[in-house]
Parts: sequence; structure tokens; C-alpha cells
Amino acid sequence: MNKNLLFFLIIIHVFITTLSNALVAIPLNIFDFKITWGALIFPLVVVATDLTVRLVGKRIAQKTILFSYPFAIISSILVVYFEGNLFSVAFRIGIASATAYALGMTIDVFAFQVIREKYSSWWIAPSLSTVISNVIDSYVFFFAAFYSSENIYMSNNWLEIATTQTIIKIIIGLILFLPAYGILLNFLLKYLKKKKG
Repeated sequence: MNKNLLFFLIIIHVFITTLSNALVAIPLNIFDFKITWGALIFPLVVVATDLTVRLVGKRIAQKTILFSYPFAIISSILVVYFEGNLFSVAFRIGIASATAYALGMTIDVFAFQVIREKYSSWWIAPSLSTVISNVIDSYVFFFAAFYSSENIYMSNNWLEIATTQTIIKIIIGLILFLPAYGILLNFLLKYLKKKKG
């Protein structure tokens, strides 16, 4: 396994997770639906994971998730803490985020591989795995981070926000990031073919 590739993938995963955490506390209303800005960023990690499984295999994707997990906790705690939150709040959000990420992406890797082996069309596996991973990630995160939390708004609205955010993340994933996945896949396949040739 290429250690540089693994290191690069870990940086991508930790960066996206951390950025999503920095934006998750900022509410956003779209047509009276409550979401957070994190919903617009997190689907990128699904694209990165699915491309990894497709191009270099599920083993590297699983190692990326495993090694990213502790760094995602630390970076998420620091970002939320430096946003002015109490350490207890930052710790809870950091643990919730990294755990939801690890669980969602681990299931994404499995789902993507199984679906990809059954269907040959390039878009079916990333579409279905996007739905599955985003449902798991959103509900695990919002429950763990905000159920009975000190943040009254998030505590009272976490279920509605999780549901809305899940729907928004799936829509964004299918409308914006699925085509991005296709474009990147095509580019990377050509690049790898040219590199081998």
C-alpha cells in the first residue's frame, strides 16, 4: 500500500470532518426547513470514500477511516472549542462527529462494494451508498451531540434538524456530488491508465 496515498486520504477526511463541525453550529433555514451549514460540506467525504473504494479498494478506504477517526475527534474538539464553546460541549460534539463519521463511512464502504458488485452502472453504487451513509451519519451525530444538550435550540430541534439535514445532504449528494464523482472517476481512471501506459 502506498503510504503517501493513505496519508493524503487521511488529511482529506479529517479536513472535511473538521470543516463540517465548524459549520454545524451555524443554523440555516431553507424554505423554513432547519439545517446547518455542515450539510453542504459533509457529502464530500462520501465522494472521497467511494472513489477510494472504486479505485484502490475497500481495504485502503477502511484504513483511512480507522486512522482518521482519532484525528477527527481531536480536530473537531479544537475547532468547536475555539469557536467559543465550553470544553464539555466541544468534547461532546467532537466525539459525536467522529463516531458518526466512522460508523457512516464504514457502512458506506461495505454498501458501496456490495452494490458495485451487483450493478455495473457507475452511478448506482455511489447513489445508494450516499443515501445509506448520510442517514446513519446524520442521526447518530445529532442524537449524540445534541440530545438533552445545553444548547436549547439544538436540543429541542435535533430530530427535525437531523431529518431535514439528511434529506438535504442526500439531495445535494445526488444533484451535485454524484456528477462530481462521475467526473472525478473518469479523470482519475484516464490518469491512472496514462500513468501505467
